[in-house]
Amino acid sequence: MVGGGGEVVRVQALAESGSGSGVPNIINVPSQFIQPPEKRPVLGPGPGPGGESGVPVVDLSDWEGAREEVGRACRDWGGFQVRNHGVGIGLLNQMRSAGLHLFRECSMEEKLRYSCDPHTPASEGYGSRMLQVVDNIESVVLDWRDYFDHHTFPLSRRDPTRWPQFLPNYRELVAAYSDEMKKLALKLLSLISQSLGLPSSCIQDKIWGEEEEEEEEVYQNVTVSYYPPCPRPDLTLGLQPHSDMGALTLLVQDDVGGLQLLKDDHNWVTVPPISDAILVLLADQTEIISNGKYRSAPHRALTNPHYPRLSVATFHDPSKTLGGLLRDQRGDVYGVFARRVATRFSPEAAEAVAVREGLQFSIQSGFVVHVIETNAATVLQAIQRRIFGSQIAPLI
Repeated sequence: MVGGGGEVVRVQALAESGSGSGVPNIINVPSQFIQPPEKRPVLGPGPGPGGESGVPVVDLSDWEGAREEVGRACRDWGGFQVRNHGVGIGLLNQMRSAGLHLFRECSMEEKLRYSCDPHTPASEGYGSRMLQVVDNIESVVLDWRDYFDHHTFPLSRRDPTRWPQFLPNYRELVAAYSDEMKKLALKLLSLISQSLGLPSSCIQDKIWGEEEEEEEEVYQNVTVSYYPPCPRPDLTLGLQPHSDMGALTLLVQDDVGGLQLLKDDHNWVTVPPISDAILVLLADQTEIISNGKYRSAPHRALTNPHYPRLSVATFHDPSKTLGGLLRDQRGDVYGVFARRVATRFSPEAAEAVAVREGLQFSIQSGFVVHVIETNAATVLQAIQRRIFGSQIAPLI
């Protein structure tokens, strides 16, 4: 948010204001963070770490069994947790520990040296803002969250000098972590392809191109999110309901938990923290490329009155083109894409997609070919600009 003098006020600083010790010191939250009544969470006990919630947990050591389980989870949930995934628990713990150190031990002055540009979409660095389409910036409800975003792939985007050095090996750690997440994402896309009855490399090839030709076109960001303790978890959200715009998100939680998936369009289910598990979230482009057979996962994050929460999300986005999409008897992929845009923006925006310059649909040899000129995030930003113009407001 922005203070009265125009200065940036981070959520962590707001939560700890006056205490000087990292301990929550506010009784009430500013009005900008209070959700409207219909969006406020209904709080319950929820599952503890490793508890049962119904969210699928898939063991990747059994590849044949995992294929069927993954297909069912993609149809019914759009998300699932994986174990025995090949990423060492030591690396997961190092990344969690480094993220907590960044937010809890580094001074605000040090963190602000790496501030992202609030006026640039998908800017790298330390921030608290979200991009939303608004008529009046004063009416926007803010998330109770700070974050640090790292651009990790393709390598041409990777600039470790934009990453802090508060720990001697932090930059090397982020690079190693992003490499392992990329390997896992490719493994999961192979499994998802097979679960659809497609060749194992089909979705990967359509999203990122042939491996030997365009491997570096994988777009990946690693985002460490910090949710300070909040005195009114019944009125606020750490992250408002949304689905991710890319292809696949891999998320690691701490033991506090608070992430929820939307089941059957009306029931919010808490994902229990499992120390060695990674949460897999299908994103909008995967729903599109499967023509709606698999769903992207709407999710949100709750706040906690007693403990800070940390998560590390690794986003994998399409490169320049998507091709060879699935088609069924109900029609082509345009309907799925339009529904995603309608949900994110408005029915009018979805209708305008049909005539948007640079976005075309055609049917070739029984497949729908979806052609876009850049990655998924930029496509939706372009739609925003075309439909809403200057009403897009960056929030801090």
